[in-house]
Amino acid sequence: MTIHPTAVVDPQAELAEDVTIGPYAVIGPHVQIDSGTVVGSHTVIEGWTKIGRNNQISSFAAIGFPPQDLKYQGGPTRVEIGDHNIIREYATIHRGTEGGGGVTRIGNGNLIMAYVHVAHDCILHHHVIMANAAMLAGHVTIEDHAVVGGLAAVHQFARIGTHAYIGAKAGIKKDIPPYMLATGYPAKLYGPNTVGLRRKGFSRETIQGLKQAYKVLFRSGLTTAEAVRQIQEELGHIAEVKCLLDFVAGSQRGLTR
Repeated sequence: MTIHPTAVVDPQAELAEDVTIGPYAVIGPHVQIDSGTVVGSHTVIEGWTKIGRNNQISSFAAIGFPPQDLKYQGGPTRVEIGDHNIIREYATIHRGTEGGGGVTRIGNGNLIMAYVHVAHDCILHHHVIMANAAMLAGHVTIEDHAVVGGLAAVHQFARIGTHAYIGAKAGIKKDIPPYMLATGYPAKLYGPNTVGLRRKGFSRETIQGLKQAYKVLFRSGLTTAEAVRQIQEELGHIAEVKCLLDFVAGSQRGLTR
């Protein structure tokens, strides 16, 4: 374990033997940090925060602070961060609320760039990229491999589907379906993120199926129920299309179109 002499680490904090704590960092009493994680200078980690293995946390990040929610009553809500994440300078990650599930959770392999804000009760799955100064309100869920552009703002309770791409400065008020490209304020859909999907090795059949499903679902004039039935009949054999339909069926906030 390497702890700089100027760092302030509470004796009750639980740190693995090969954790590195940089100059002037502050680690609170309820914090747990697993092996290989590096905490940069001036970072503050407090509250009931559990951080996994091999994370890189840069200078001035603030993790585990109370939620910015007037309903919060000071309970032992949590932040849980998995393995192999990169959290850059001045990022803020707040713990959950009593009424929102009690935990803000970040999975594995995510890149959280400088000045990003992850609010209370948010859930980031795996391999998510959040660009500089992107902001999540409370209770947002982001699925695997999604990208949120710089300065984008996501409304509370919105969901962002797997492999979705959100452009810079976008304003997200409703759910963003998986595999789709959305940008603008308020955000609009512009079809599947074909460039990103090709780069990630999706087949031509899959991309064409998603394009067709997008047209039927969002541009045909059919009701959602009618569109879903048609897509199931014509394209339901494609796993990614089925994922899209499952996301649509589970939407509570409504879909960005």
